[in-house]
Amino acid sequence: MSTLNTNIDRLNGYLARFQDTGIQNLINGQTVPAASGVTFDTTSPVDESVICSVARSSAADVDAAAEAAKAAFPAWRDMPALERKKILIKIAEGIEARAEEIAFCECWDTGQALRFMSKAALRGAENFRFFADQVTAARDGKNLQSPTLMNVTTRVPIGPVGVITPWNTPFMLSTWKIAPALAAGCTVVHKPAEFSPLTARILAEIAHEAGLPDGVWNLVNGFGEDAGKRLTEHPAIKAVAFVGESRTGSLITKQGADTLKRLHLELGGKNPVVVFEDADLERALDAVIFMIYSINGERCTSSSRLLVQDSIREEFEAKLIERVNNIRVGHPLDPATEIGPLIAQEHFDKVTSYFDIAKEDGATVAAGGVTVGDAGFFVRPTLFTGAHNKMRIAQEEIFGPVLTSIPFATEEEALEMANDTDYGLTGYVWTADLTRALRFTNHLEAGMIWVNSENVRHLPTPFGGVKASGIGRDGGDWSFDFYMEQKHIGFALGQHKIPRLGA
Repeated sequence: MSTLNTNIDRLNGYLARFQDTGIQNLINGQTVPAASGVTFDTTSPVDESVICSVARSSAADVDAAAEAAKAAFPAWRDMPALERKKILIKIAEGIEARAEEIAFCECWDTGQALRFMSKAALRGAENFRFFADQVTAARDGKNLQSPTLMNVTTRVPIGPVGVITPWNTPFMLSTWKIAPALAAGCTVVHKPAEFSPLTARILAEIAHEAGLPDGVWNLVNGFGEDAGKRLTEHPAIKAVAFVGESRTGSLITKQGADTLKRLHLELGGKNPVVVFEDADLERALDAVIFMIYSINGERCTSSSRLLVQDSIREEFEAKLIERVNNIRVGHPLDPATEIGPLIAQEHFDKVTSYFDIAKEDGATVAAGGVTVGDAGFFVRPTLFTGAHNKMRIAQEEIFGPVLTSIPFATEEEALEMANDTDYGLTGYVWTADLTRALRFTNHLEAGMIWVNSENVRHLPTPFGGVKASGIGRDGGDWSFDFYMEQKHIGFALGQHKIPRLGA
């Protein structure tokens, strides 16, 4: 039996329970259907088959979850830090024990290739271990002495928070948001994307099996227009962490305004990778290909605009075309597969529409630009050449395995084009000239920049963007700045003079 067939057999074993019971909500430690009894079907992008039914939550379900989180908050906030740390470590251990199940379900639910998702669970466990180690120091502050006062700062958890996660790498991104929230002492209401609900349920189960008290972590499934909207509006929810497209981030900002919610928005990108003529071109080629075609191109940090210097453009694009045409598209559970199907029909239609848009704008489809097979949402990895920075393919987030190559002549021109977009999430710069790298990165409008590297995530560093790419930062102590309130306390050092009125 082939490895693919073996993996499919294992997958079917993991899916059996979902097919029997569907995916229900988890509120105050109890598995419950939506209050209305309404469900929707989640389907696999591989063959468009129904995986299982999912609870479609309404405002009533979100209200119940938010009230559970509110009631559980004081005890979780006041639990000794070392006790919370033990629970977070047990969650990490539970993730590691079910790593294959998580990876297989994620592949089938999202279409992501196993070669990338096989590590997603372990990265999620690393997130919980990292923030478990930060628990005891999360509330530490400073002693800022003045002539009359000893001024002490500390941090306290903000309260119940809402977490809304996307469909592209849902498991890892859920841990990225929820682990620091729990470490800070917050309680959580989590709404996963409706396109990919499987691993969110597994993760919540692992947390409760690890001893997390009821109500600390609540899971509500459903759609943004009802469950998501109510979560962003609910007065008991003090902050919302959202990952998704910029348009939805704008809506969430409006919905949270009346209750003055704190927001962390990790939004879209149209990220440039700038390759100068003095770069290590073989390493740059590997990085360019990896950062747009891995994860099916469905990630916010993908380098979807290649800005390549004129003098090397022809050579670089020729090598790029050859490599792109060799990328293996196939079943996500096949270890040889490098690109699987796009997430859903709606997104498939959006991505493939740019094949015609590119031609209409005068660009060349140098590789790909076609769909694959008769079932599922497969496309060939695509490269557009002969483009300029004002084209729609250079300005709009396609969020698929689609790269637009644009030539430049000078450093100044490259910088102008790199910044000429509504987005500002990441940037990638390839050059052997250190002073150029320093100049360029200083003026590049992006929240995160890598020089002579692909995106290598380091958990203590800040993650987030500028402009339409978001508000706020994740990672390390920056996560605690979001999930906690800063508090100042001043202690009088003696009998300093207090002004007397009306004496």
